[in-house]
Amino acid sequence: MNRNVELRDHQRELYYFQLRLAIVGSAVLFAFFVLLVRFFYVQVVQHDYYHTLAEQNRIFIVPVVPNRGLILDRNGVVLAHNFAAYTLEITPTLVDDLEQTITDLATLVEITPKDHKRFQKLLEEGHDFASIPIRTRLNDVEVARFAVNNYRFPGVEINARLFRHYPNGEIASHVVGYIGRLSDKDVDDLRDQGTAANYSASDYIGKVGLEQRYEKELRGVTGYEHIETDANGKSVRTLRSILPVSGNNLTLALDAKLQQVAEQAFGEHRGSLVAIEPSTGGVLALVGWAAWTLSQPPAAMRSARLAPASETRVAPVCLATWCAVSPRLSVISAFLSTRPCASYVVGVYVTSLSRLQAPQKTFE
Repeated sequence: MNRNVELRDHQRELYYFQLRLAIVGSAVLFAFFVLLVRFFYVQVVQHDYYHTLAEQNRIFIVPVVPNRGLILDRNGVVLAHNFAAYTLEITPTLVDDLEQTITDLATLVEITPKDHKRFQKLLEEGHDFASIPIRTRLNDVEVARFAVNNYRFPGVEINARLFRHYPNGEIASHVVGYIGRLSDKDVDDLRDQGTAANYSASDYIGKVGLEQRYEKELRGVTGYEHIETDANGKSVRTLRSILPVSGNNLTLALDAKLQQVAEQAFGEHRGSLVAIEPSTGGVLALVGWAAWTLSQPPAAMRSARLAPASETRVAPVCLATWCAVSPRLSVISAFLSTRPCASYVVGVYVTSLSRLQAPQKTFE
């Protein structure tokens, strides 16, 4: 008999095999159970949350700027209107080397030192805007040249923007006022008023004059487009559009021709003039403010305010017109001051507000 032969316990081996099989099977079933629970949680419980994330990756909401209302005199002469132009804009957070990008862009599009200085100023101000303009009012050749090389400049894009134009130059400029870029204070005020969302498509606001006084009426309501994009982020189609509401047109009691005659008559002489229509109390002409050219109002405004009176041929003059709050304009008073000050706007300038937009023409 061979004593090296080991007798095997088949019953015991079968028991351990079945035990291991049960343990592995239980682990697999438990894993599937966990997956099913997770699947139910994601697909059913968190359905709305993940559906929103998926839609955000697929659909972009693009604000559409409304047409700002026109400003016209009593005879329908346009004092302020809009025109569209292309703007080259940079999103600093998407650009690795900002200075090198600007240098490379200058080989395709003319970028002057003034453009660069303005861009740096806006960058330092740190507005909450997605992009900052480096060059405005591009011509068709510059747009086409950049479009061919767009792949070289991530974070740089061309957008169509509306610009304000004042065809009469400095005539009645102290009455009309001008629009300027939103400051930090403007943004804070808009947030306090709950109207910041209406400025998501444009970062300009009325600064002085009627542009500031009737900002709410002239501004309009921002529209939105829901754009579907592909995996590369390119636009596929527009799913939904909420059209913007154009601002109201402002029709003034002011007579542009009479205003021009009055300003030319004063020339560089100091003084003031208020021409009023007695039957309505409407201001037909107003002279007494050191006017500035509205093509570049902020710079001219600053120089007029900061320059000492002794260094100017005519000291900056401020005319404040006050009217009594009564059915008829019973009291009108005006005073002069040689100190720079803010412009005052009274309601007797405006005769009507209209939603209808006049044809948007560019006045050269």
